[in-house]
Amino acid sequence: MFYSRAPMKPYLRIPIVLAILCLAFASRNARAQALPNGYGQAIGVDTARKVAAAAFAEGKKNGWNIAVAVVDTAGDLVFFERMDAAQVAAVKVSQEKARTAVRFKRATKVFEEVLAGGRNAILGLPDAVPIEGGIPLIIEGKIVGAIGVSGATSPQDGQCAQAAADTLGKQPTPPAPPRPATPPAPPAPPKK
Repeated sequence: MFYSRAPMKPYLRIPIVLAILCLAFASRNARAQALPNGYGQAIGVDTARKVAAAAFAEGKKNGWNIAVAVVDTAGDLVFFERMDAAQVAAVKVSQEKARTAVRFKRATKVFEEVLAGGRNAILGLPDAVPIEGGIPLIIEGKIVGAIGVSGATSPQDGQCAQAAADTLGKQPTPPAPPRPATPPAPPAPPKK
């Protein structure tokens, strides 16, 4: 068998090397931004209502008119509420932000930053909303759903969503298992 390796054209070397470097750095960044958490039992309506209330409280405190959607691990709506003065488009956008966050296991802010960095390919991902305001909800280390907030600016939506997600992190932690009792120190030898 005869194998001949033709030399690579010099004008192709630099673009190929640059492409390989871009792919290596892009995949490293994507791994760092994904949540390693697995999915847990889907969030219930009572917990979803409490989480949404925290987002509403943050919005009201700052005078922002928002819509809040909470979805389960499949991205299906569990709870939704819109302030009276919130724009109508916020209804759909809040739900899509929540779905993006739970299905891709990352905050939608990550997609917005990637797009702002010039990676337009992110627009080709199906059902991905690259606008801040969607955050996965985590209980006991497992993703149980996500929250999406829309109606204010993207950073303001993100602030409301983060305030809501933080309420889950403030749950009481289970007590640590009791430590085994340490044996008493042996008696000191008698003095002479």
